[in-house]
Order: sequence, then C-alpha cells, then structure tokens
Amino acid sequence: MSKVKSAFFCSNCGYESTKWLGKCPSCQQWNTFIEEIIDKGQQNKQGWDDYKEEKKQAKTVALRDVDSSEEKRIITADTELNRVLGGGIVPGSIILVAGEPGIGKSTLFLQNGLQLTQLKTLYISGEESEQQIKMRADRIQHQHANFYLLTETASQTIFQEIKKLKPDLVIVDSIQTLQSNLIDSPAGSVSQIRECTAELQRFAKETSTPVFLIGHITKDGSIAGPKILEHMVDTVLQFEGDRHYAYRILRTLKNRFGSTAELGIYEMTGAGMRIVSNPSEILISQREEQLSGSAIAATVEGMRPMLMEIQALVTQSVYGTPQRTVSGLDLRRLQLLLAVLEKRGGFQFSMKDVFVNIAGGLKVEDPSTDLAIICALLSSYEDVPLPQQICFAGEVGLNGEIRAVNRIEQRIAEAEKLGFEKIIISRYNKKSFDPKNFKIEIIALGRVDEVYRQLF
Repeated sequence: MSKVKSAFFCSNCGYESTKWLGKCPSCQQWNTFIEEIIDKGQQNKQGWDDYKEEKKQAKTVALRDVDSSEEKRIITADTELNRVLGGGIVPGSIILVAGEPGIGKSTLFLQNGLQLTQLKTLYISGEESEQQIKMRADRIQHQHANFYLLTETASQTIFQEIKKLKPDLVIVDSIQTLQSNLIDSPAGSVSQIRECTAELQRFAKETSTPVFLIGHITKDGSIAGPKILEHMVDTVLQFEGDRHYAYRILRTLKNRFGSTAELGIYEMTGAGMRIVSNPSEILISQREEQLSGSAIAATVEGMRPMLMEIQALVTQSVYGTPQRTVSGLDLRRLQLLLAVLEKRGGFQFSMKDVFVNIAGGLKVEDPSTDLAIICALLSSYEDVPLPQQICFAGEVGLNGEIRAVNRIEQRIAEAEKLGFEKIIISRYNKKSFDPKNFKIEIIALGRVDEVYRQLF
C-alpha cells in the first residue's frame, strides 16, 4: 500500500510547503498554514485531461503569425452584465463572481442562463437540489428549452456529463463545493479549490466555452479561497449590496477583456433581478421637501454618470468626544473635509456630532463627491436648505481649493437631463468643455469659501 502524502498550504495565498511554517514566505501572513492530504495512494484518478477528445501537442508560434482579430463576444439580454464584462461574454473566458450569502448571486446567473436561449447552458449546483432550482426558475418566469441542470460536486462526473452534453456555457454554483478526485483533501480546502479551478480553466480554454464560477466570501469581505484563485480566472466580479435595501451592485475587480471601473445596478424583486437603467432617478427621487443637510453629487462610476443624494446632520455634541459616523463613505475622507472646513473656513466642527449618509445604500469612492459633502455639512451647520435644483461636482484639496474632476461633460449632461438648473464645478474644469453646448447654468468656482458665499 502506498504512503499517504500530505502538504501544508497557506490559506491566504495558496503557497505550498512540505512542513508547517509560522510565517508565509509568499504573502508574509502569520499562522495561515494548514495541513491537507494530497494523495492516499489510490489509482484510477481522472480529471479534464482524460476526457478530452484529442490531446493537442503544444508548439511555439511566432507572434506575427498570431491572428489578432477581435474575439466575437456573446451579447446577453442583461445590459448591466454586458457593461461590467466589457461588452459581453468572451468565449473561453472563466469568470469568478463573489458575494455575501443571500445577496442574489444564484438568482442573477440562473436568470442570465435562462435568458440566453441561443446557447446550450449547463448549470452545475453543488448547494441546491433540482427542485429548489426549478422553484427559483418558475419565480423568474423565463423559459429555455436547452437549459440543463446537474446537481453534482465530483469533478469526474461533471466532466463526463460535459463531454456528453457539449454545452456552450457552464455556470458552477459554487466553486467551493466542487471536489476533484486528483486531490484527497475535503471540498473547500485550498488544494481542492485550486485544482478544480485549474481543471475548469483548461476546459474553458481548450473548448472556447465560457465558464462562470460563483464563489463565497469570508467574513472580512474578501473572496474565499487562496489568492491564486483570482489570478487564475480572467474576470473577477463582486456582487454587493445592503440586505435592508433592494439595490444590488455588480462591480468589476479584475477584467482581462475590459475596464475594471465599471459597475452594474440591479433591483431585487420577487421575479428576480431587475436592471436599473437610470439609477440617478431612483437615487434622488425621494426629495419633495426642502430640508437642510441635503446635497446632490454628480459622480461617475466607470463610464456611467450618476446623481446621488448626500445627507449630513450636524448637531451639538452631548458627550465629551464628538461622534463621526458615515454610511457609504470613507470615514477618513470625512475627517479630512471637516479639518479643511475648520482650518480654511473657520467653522467650529470640533464640538459637533457629524453624521453623513449616501442615500440608497450605495458605497462611493469617487473624490468628486467632496464638494457635495461639504455643502451638505454647511447646510446642516447653518440649518439652511440648499436650492433644490442645484448639484455639485468637485474634489476639495487640503488648502480649501476646488480641484478639477474627470468626465465633467458627462456629469453636466446627466444633471441637465434630470432637470437641474445649476451645477457648481471647479473653475479648473472650464477649459475642458464648451458651456454653449449646455442649457444648464454652470457656476465655476475655485475655493470652498466662494461656494459658501454663493449659497448662503
């Protein structure tokens, strides 16, 4: 009987070692090594390579002989998914989609698989029964004659079925449940995730079949499994949202075939995911009364301009240490802006509690929201409502200057489309567009104190 072989793997990056190490030499993390059985000495082990129709011999090719014609993409009925993938699904690509439990990953990709009626789709589930998936499909109310289900976790059985069916698209829910018989460690372990992904990667590249891998995330928000998983795939998508809100955001974290700055917005409904084609109207629709502490920011996410409401509340601090609470924004950014207002504007925020919220449950990283945040803070501080038909786009520097932002024409056009009468921008943006092209009044200012005098 052959000897049982085991190895130690870093649970963070997947580094393999023959002995236990306190510190990983690859990612420098401490106490991340776990022991896994690699081989119990059993025979008759098969992976994707054993099911291929023909074994291709690798050979070198001159770069000038490689055909550089653009790959024809598969255009889905989901315009938001097309956007985040860079224009559609690339044949032979392998796409990892990660998100919290219950956020709607399975619903979104079951819905997309059912909508692609021109493709033969195989949906592999290691987490749900066929009846559960059928119930969800009935709720989504899409019909697809060539949509097939396989509830299996063994990769050997999966590749047998793939060889018989020859699908045009494969969806795996989830990669953490698959188990390859080439490795003897349990499902979800570092070596199993790596081996199953490698087998699916070889299958995708050799057959030009796109593969979607649905993955879990850890409690700190990162993708579960070794970091090498993200390096192996072509595209990494993050599906996120607040459970208390209906809106979901699909972000691109990595994309070999397009931009990583894109995002798609969905609304979770009883009949599946509804595409939100114009998020600006939803994010600022609930503004009927004029109240202090509310300002509209003109932001850009990827190629998409969006207008969103920023709410601020400034109150006298009851306790000794004033509170600083944010939702959907970086807390350090808020502290920086408060310091600018105190130093450059003379406003006494040091003894005030400050609360800032981005309406709709969105999370924003665009620095162009700085000007709207400052105006919302000043509005609440003075308890004076801002004019309702005005919006803001500008980054604020440490000296109180309003800095230029990119894609200013798109922001102005979006504000004009939604019926705003004025937009305040940086005067350093004036050279990059012609004001005659817009009907909206464009106010270009250089400093925060000029904005204060303009509004109050």
